[in-house]
Amino acid sequence: MSMPEQAVLSRFPVPDLDDLPTDIRERILAVQEKAGFIPHVFIVLAHRPDEFRAFFAYHDALMEKDGGLSKAEREMIVVATSAANDCQYCVVAHGALVRIYSKNSRLADQLVVNYRGAEISARQRAMLDFALAVATVPGTLEETHFAPLREHGLSDEEIWDIGAIAAFFGLSNRLAALTGMWANHEFYLLGRVPKQQSGRASRSQPSSSAKRKPGTQRVRS
Repeated sequence: MSMPEQAVLSRFPVPDLDDLPTDIRERILAVQEKAGFIPHVFIVLAHRPDEFRAFFAYHDALMEKDGGLSKAEREMIVVATSAANDCQYCVVAHGALVRIYSKNSRLADQLVVNYRGAEISARQRAMLDFALAVATVPGTLEETHFAPLREHGLSDEEIWDIGAIAAFFGLSNRLAALTGMWANHEFYLLGRVPKQQSGRASRSQPSSSAKRKPGTQRVRS
């Protein structure tokens, strides 16, 4: 099914960039400068500034730390658990990051369909088995879930990261469903084609000068 020419970005009011607190506006503009577009999650969650700050502080603590799990592995957890939670936004956006960090244009799609058959190591399979348990059946967790991770040499800190990423993106998945946000079209090409070509994807970030009615934010698709 094709995306309509214009699409509602959120079920809730979406702020104008010019009206945001300085720290949030500067963060969003920095992301735009680096990526070439504004990922919708930033502008949608900016509706509630205090929660925006808390959300991205925890996100950064989990996803941008040095050492332990690789960036590709952290994104693999996001994609596999988001697929289990039917979160299109997170699957598409973080699938792009899996392709970029892993340098494997096939991997994200494989993780979405069935991570058990993906081009991953036995260690990464154990990592994703555990992440899916945390994301989908947390009440069943017991010591037997931890043993395979330790057998593959994962430390307690890495195990915590796996579980915390799965848990945090359970929140993110549900916020995406609550708001109805959809993934920027630019994400679909990232990691599949050369950067210059992917940059030609239709721009979908909201204009800071556009007139908006609360709850009916519209952007070019």
